[in-house]
Amino acid sequence: MMASFRSLRAQTPLPSLPDDALAVASYNVHKCIGADRRFDPVRTARVIAELDADIVALQEADRRFGDRAGLLDLGALREASGLVPVPFDRAGAAHGWHGNLLLTRNAWVERVRPLRLPGLEPRGALVVDLVHRDRPLRVIATHLGLLRASRLLQSQALVDALGVGDDGRSTLLMGDLNEWRTAGRTSLAPFAGRKVAVAPVPSFPARFPVLPLDRIMASPCAQILHVGRHDSTLARVASDHLPVKAWLRLPGAGNAGRATPEAG
Repeated sequence: MMASFRSLRAQTPLPSLPDDALAVASYNVHKCIGADRRFDPVRTARVIAELDADIVALQEADRRFGDRAGLLDLGALREASGLVPVPFDRAGAAHGWHGNLLLTRNAWVERVRPLRLPGLEPRGALVVDLVHRDRPLRVIATHLGLLRASRLLQSQALVDALGVGDDGRSTLLMGDLNEWRTAGRTSLAPFAGRKVAVAPVPSFPARFPVLPLDRIMASPCAQILHVGRHDSTLARVASDHLPVKAWLRLPGAGNAGRATPEAG
C-alpha cells in the first residue's frame, strides 16, 4: 500500500506514453477565485477539462464557512470532461469533504472513506478504493494545514490510517500538502519511515511557480511514467495554484480490460 513510494520526477518534454497510461491530477482551485480576484467557476471547470485526466483531486472546491456549498456546476463539468464526483454521503450542500473532491472517469468506485485530520484548522482526506479498467487502485485526496505542527500530526494520521487493512492495492496520494521542504524540517517526515521520496514540482504561485506545495505520490507497484505541472494560459489566472499532473501504469496494464462505469 503506502509502504514504499517512488519519486515522481518532472520531465521535459513529455515522453511518448502508452495508450494504457493512467492520467491523474491534483488541483487547488482556490474556491474558484483567480489571480484577478474574480470568482469564476466556469473558468475553473475549463482548466479541469484541459487536464484530460482520468482521476482528479480538487482542493478548496467548497465554501469554507457558512453553508459550505459546492462551487462548481458538476453537471456541466461532467458534460465537458466526463468526470464525476465519487459518491458518498456529504453533509449539507458541499461537493466534497473539507473541500476535497475526487473526480473520476471510466472507474468503478467500490468504497469511499472520509477521514478527519487533526490540527487547529478543519482538515480532512478522502480514501477511495476504485477499479479503473479492471485494475484496482486506492486514491487518497487531501489538503494539509497551514501550520507545520498541524501538518506533522496530519501526515502521521494519514500514515496510521493507511497502514490498516493493507490489501496490496496500488496506492496514489494527491493533494495540496502545503509543504515546500523535501528534507530537514519537512512536515512530511512521518512518511520517511515508509521510504517515501518526493521530487518537487513547483506549482505555487501560479503566475511564477517556485514552491512545490502540490504533490502526487504513488506506490512502487505502479510504474511512474511522467509528472509535471499543467501550465496553460488559463491555468495561470484561474487559481493561485497550478495543477500537477502525472501519468502512471498500474499492474495488469496492457491487458484488454473493460472500462467500468463510475458508481452512482
